[in-house]
Amino acid sequence: MVDTDFTRISIYVPKSKQKERPLERLFKLGQQRDRSLNYMIVQAVLDYVDREEKKK
Repeated sequence: MVDTDFTRISIYVPKSKQKERPLERLFKLGQQRDRSLNYMIVQAVLDYVDREEKKK
């Protein structure tokens, strides 16, 4: 069965990307901008999707 609850997301950072510390960097940036880590991740995803959709 397909999960149709699109209100949650789980993030897994592959070992090959862990040394770049993406979550720590987003957290720090979020603190500087008074935004939560969740907000920063969702915004990053939306920015990526917008860029990719424009390539079509």
